[in-house]
Amino acid sequence: MPKIVFVCREGSDEPRVAASPESVKRLTGLGLSVVIESGAGLASGVRDADFEATGARIASAGEVGSADIILRVNRPTAAEMASYKPGAVVFAVMDPYGNEAALAAMAKAGLTTFAMELMPRITRAQSMDVLSSQANLAGYRAVIDASHEYGRAMPMMMTAAGTVPAAKVFVMGAGVAGLQAIATARRLGAVVSATDVRPAAKEQVASLGAKFIAVEDEEFKAAETAAGYAKPMSEAYQSKQAALVTDHIAKQDIVITTALIPGRPAPKLVTRAMLASMKPGSVAVDLAVERGGNIEGSEKGKVAEVEGVAVIGYANVAGRIAASASALYARNLFAFIETMIDKGTKEFAVNLEDELVKATMLIHGGQVVHPNFAAAAAALAGGETPVAASAATSAPAAISIEEPAAAKPVRARKKPVADEAASNGDL
Repeated sequence: MPKIVFVCREGSDEPRVAASPESVKRLTGLGLSVVIESGAGLASGVRDADFEATGARIASAGEVGSADIILRVNRPTAAEMASYKPGAVVFAVMDPYGNEAALAAMAKAGLTTFAMELMPRITRAQSMDVLSSQANLAGYRAVIDASHEYGRAMPMMMTAAGTVPAAKVFVMGAGVAGLQAIATARRLGAVVSATDVRPAAKEQVASLGAKFIAVEDEEFKAAETAAGYAKPMSEAYQSKQAALVTDHIAKQDIVITTALIPGRPAPKLVTRAMLASMKPGSVAVDLAVERGGNIEGSEKGKVAEVEGVAVIGYANVAGRIAASASALYARNLFAFIETMIDKGTKEFAVNLEDELVKATMLIHGGQVVHPNFAAAAAALAGGETPVAASAATSAPAAISIEEPAAAKPVRARKKPVADEAASNGDL
C-alpha cells in the first residue's frame, strides 16, 4: 500500500503551501499517494482542481490522521499535532532556535520531524536549500517594496524637462537575499552599493555591478565560517565599520538590510542617528525584523516612520510572492523526499546514516536527536531551565532570511546586470 502524503493548509497569516501541481505529479510518480487539504493552495493561486488534475485527492483537515508523511510550510502547533498519528514523518520549517518546548511536544507526540532550514550547504543539497529559494525571493521583493514607498523614479531619466537622477541603493548583507536585492535594484536602474563582513562577498557584489563598502583589514579577511556564514565581529571592527557605513548611508536613498546569523539575534546595523542623516523621503527595508531587526525603530508587519525615513518591516517577505515561493518550496521538499524513495521497490524509508538526514532530523523515536537542540529540550522536559547550547532569540514561525554566502561564485558580468537574468549564484 503506498504511503500517504498529506499537504496541510497553513494558518491565515501564511499564504504559502507546501506543494504545487508539479510536485504532486512528481510525488505520485514516486509511488506516493498525495492528499491535499481543501483550500490549501488558494492563497498561492492554486485551486483544488489544479491539484486534482495532477493526481492528488482533496480532503478535509481531519484526514491528516491517516497520513504517513506530512508536508507543511511552518512547524505544526500543538493542536495540529494532536491529529497526527505517532510515527508520522513531518517536513517543515521547524524554527527550532529558542523553541525547546515545541520540540519536546513533537517528541512526546511520537513524530519524526525534519527542519528544512537546517539543510547543509553542500552541492548535493542545492536543490533542497529552502533558505536560498525563499531568501532569493525576499531579496527581490524587498526592492519592489522599497520602490513602492520611494516617492521618486529608480532609474536615471533624461527628459526634455530635465534629468531625473538614479536612486542610490545600499544593501547591507550580501548573502542570497542581498545578492538578489542588488541584481533587482540594478535592473531597475539604481546606483547600487553593498557591504558584508565576508571577504568572498566582495567579488560577488562587484560581479553584479555594485560597489563594495567595507573596512578591509585582517579581521575582515578571516570573517567567514567554513559553512559560509558570517562570524560575529569584534567591537573594534564594528566601530570602524559603523563609521564607514554611517558616512555612506547619509548619501543613500534606499537602504536594505538582510543580516542574520543562525540562532542569534539580528545584529543592529542602522541606528536612528543614521536614519536621521538620510534625505527626506528615503526608505529602509529590514528583512531581519522577525528576529529583532537590523534597523533601530523597525516594527514587525508595518511601515514605520523613523527619523523621517519610511522603515519597511514586513513579516514573511517571501510569502508576499506566495505563488513563486510555494512553487520553489515544493521543489525543495520533493528533492529531499526523492532521496528517501527506493528506486526499485518505490518504498519510503529514512536512512539515519545519510548526511542530509543527520543535518535536518530534529525528532525521532520520541526524542530530540539533533545535537544542537537535544540538551536544551531534555533539560526542559526535566523541568530545568534550558541550557545555552540552543538558547537564542525567539525566531519567526515563517521561513526566515538566513544569510549564508552563495554556494558558488557569481560569474563576472559580461554586460550590464540590468540586461541579465537573475543570478545570485545559489541555485
